Amino acid sequence: MSSDLFTDDDSFSSRSSGRKGQRELTGRTVLGLILAFFAVIIGVNAFMAHEALSTFGGVDTDSSYQAGRLFEREVAKAKAQDAQHWRVEATVKPAAQGGASLDVVVRDKTGAPIHGLTATVVFERPTDRRLDRKATVSEVAPGHFLGAADIAVGQWDLLLELSRGGERQFRSKNRVVLR
Repeated sequence: MSSDLFTDDDSFSSRSSGRKGQRELTGRTVLGLILAFFAVIIGVNAFMAHEALSTFGGVDTDSSYQAGRLFEREVAKAKAQDAQHWRVEATVKPAAQGGASLDVVVRDKTGAPIHGLTATVVFERPTDRRLDRKATVSEVAPGHFLGAADIAVGQWDLLLELSRGGERQFRSKNRVVLR
């Protein structure tokens, strides 16, 4: 029974060579296939690395060491800000000519407008620092600021800082969606 399986040594080679259009698998062909496979893998990896590096917007913190050193001071400023009990309302709407309009109202804990402040507003793109835009803001009445920014639709972080005499009195960062 087993002699029938192994007696015809020439049958495999004659069968493979007897078919028309069929090529023999050689070492050279296998080498070519392996090299082509790895060339495709390396090409795709090179393309993906180039795309990743060319669209990288940067890190969130320039120096984590400096941010750590300044953390306690930021905590103290946040506690002082909370003790003031200011009510700050910011409204962002799409502008008719494109971009966005900004309306900021600042009141103390009794509801009275706060005088003598300077407002600074920055729209930060959460995914890419290169798209951050500063808004032009001016005080139209005590505690009431109007401004505009040239920004596209989408998600933004609205960074609002109010200062008096060069010293920051209030800071907030809120996510807004412009549609």
